[in-house]
Amino acid sequence: MIDNEEDGMSVNFEELDYQRTPLGELILRRRCVFGIGGREVFEVQLNEEFLMSSLFHEGEVALADLGLSRLAGEKWDVVVGGLGLGYTAAAVLKYNQVARMIVVEALAPVIDWHQRKLVPNGPLLFKDPRCRFYQDDFFALARRDGFDPDNPNHLFDAILLDIDHTPDALLNPAHADFYSKEGMMRLRAFLKPGGVFGLWSNDVPEKGFLGILSSVFDQVEGHIVEFENPIQGKTAENGVYVAQVEKNS
Repeated sequence: MIDNEEDGMSVNFEELDYQRTPLGELILRRRCVFGIGGREVFEVQLNEEFLMSSLFHEGEVALADLGLSRLAGEKWDVVVGGLGLGYTAAAVLKYNQVARMIVVEALAPVIDWHQRKLVPNGPLLFKDPRCRFYQDDFFALARRDGFDPDNPNHLFDAILLDIDHTPDALLNPAHADFYSKEGMMRLRAFLKPGGVFGLWSNDVPEKGFLGILSSVFDQVEGHIVEFENPIQGKTAENGVYVAQVEKNS
């Protein structure tokens, strides 16, 4: 356990896991922030850059809620791209209409954290029989046969993605083609009529990518998700893009 001071708040840190991955050094740590009531916070770092924190997950939950709220019927088949700390996946499983959820995660240690119950959502995800983990590169699968390893070119009701910071702030430059018009056309081919693509962004929706989505999908929305940052004492914002295929397409 390492004691530290951050923004005038007393905190301490515990490193729960360290792994070298194809994307670089990956660290999971837990800290207790006494300035906000001794709250336990889980954080993920990649190459010394913070990727995610359990302190802020409103945007990840909103990704699931805003995307799935557009669906009709029952027995939804859902893909979640990027596991992270599991907040989007956990929010998806709150919907009884979900029959199956495939979570595509490129980094094996992230899946392992949940399996070992090192992170809060691990027990919930692993005990739910509707949840299936698939270790692979989401973007490579989008270029090939899709997201069901047992059924190539299978169609889904919703594909929800939370991997890159924004459509132009990427964890890996190789992801860039996914956010082009051609990439969105490939993705649309994996959605059922009425299906939805949802994308989390660290920034509010921007006009350029909304325009690309509008050239491919039939209905497109950009949402701003506000949440309180108790450490900085101010309101922060994420973005969620929602794009839908017409039911009769």
